[in-house]
Amino acid sequence: MREFLTKAKASTQIVATLDSKTKNQILQEMAEALLEHTDFIIEENSKDMHLGRTNNLDDALLDRLLLDENRVAGIAKSLVEISALKEPVGRVLEGWINDDNLRIEKVSVPIGVIGVIYESRPNVTSDVGALCFKSGNVAILKGGKEAENSNRAIAKVLQSVLEKNSLPKEIISLLPDSSREGVAKLIKEDSFVDLIVPRGGEALIRYISGNSSVPVVKHDKGLCHTYIHKDANINKAVNIALNAKCQRPGVCNAMETLIVDRGIAKQILPSLYKAFIDAGTKLKGCSATREFIFIDQATDEDFNTEYLSNQLNIKVVDNIDEAIAHITKYGSGHSEAIITENYTASEEFLNRVDASCVYVNASTRFTDGAVFGFGAEVGISTNKLHARGPMGINELTTYKFKIYGNGQTR
Repeated sequence: MREFLTKAKASTQIVATLDSKTKNQILQEMAEALLEHTDFIIEENSKDMHLGRTNNLDDALLDRLLLDENRVAGIAKSLVEISALKEPVGRVLEGWINDDNLRIEKVSVPIGVIGVIYESRPNVTSDVGALCFKSGNVAILKGGKEAENSNRAIAKVLQSVLEKNSLPKEIISLLPDSSREGVAKLIKEDSFVDLIVPRGGEALIRYISGNSSVPVVKHDKGLCHTYIHKDANINKAVNIALNAKCQRPGVCNAMETLIVDRGIAKQILPSLYKAFIDAGTKLKGCSATREFIFIDQATDEDFNTEYLSNQLNIKVVDNIDEAIAHITKYGSGHSEAIITENYTASEEFLNRVDASCVYVNASTRFTDGAVFGFGAEVGISTNKLHARGPMGINELTTYKFKIYGNGQTR
């Protein structure tokens, strides 16, 4: 581990000084190489899929794991899109001349060595590797055991392009010891690693946050809510709620609890019930909800659960204060939405709800780096420092001050 990290740290001096044209050309070569090795990647992925089925992984996880020709093409396209992003390194964020006639510039620079720990989706390997490369960082990647063969195949292709360009393969590499012990060592190596980004289940996030001596940007669970206010448009509310839960239930920006104002509950709950039952959604509700529709009782544990499947809690509240109180208690700071035609209520919700992304009259499913125009993302940060929400390429930089003088002394 120490030998590997020493090489990774040394590689920061090389990747940080690559010019934009060189980085972009290499990223495009990586995209081409992924397409050329599509059959190899799919073959390795099939091994993971077979093991996943053998180990009874649920359908949502298997869907995240699957790679076919279209998905590999999508991975390659993502690298081309990353290459087209505006150069994140060397941006002058601020500049001024102080009272001593020193010219001071605040300039974006790479963070250094970034360890990313994630689960299931193998496209994260290429997306995060490419984002780190474009932003002048070294990426140490630790994917889930369930995607081990797929991740290794993708990393091998990316590394072959690095080596073809006479660059160290350690610039994008998998953690050599992928065991729990290996992760435990990695997160203590603050002399070599500058940032840890964990994205995955609650237990993983809690373990990393509680044990890392390296700074951590958490990509915690997505316990997202949609609140249908009493002044909501019925058709708009049903369509948004259905999309937020059912369009892709196994992702972090899918809604887990629907909150309905009592003032509109009698009118809208039967329509919501029919729409969700038709979509195969398993519904649970509070006692007040069950006064209007017949569904299973929701417990406190249910309201605190990120299902990542086609299950949904429904909570009836008396007013916006009670809705926000419920979100404050159970939300994870990811994405929250209000459906209303009342401007005052929408602004109150936007201003009072503490989450990285807060919506009015739109689905929480839009919380995504590509949708926001950032290109691919490292994940959705639920931190408040230094990145929050979709963590794109600019959040993979920090800054330094460059000061130009002409003999000044203090």
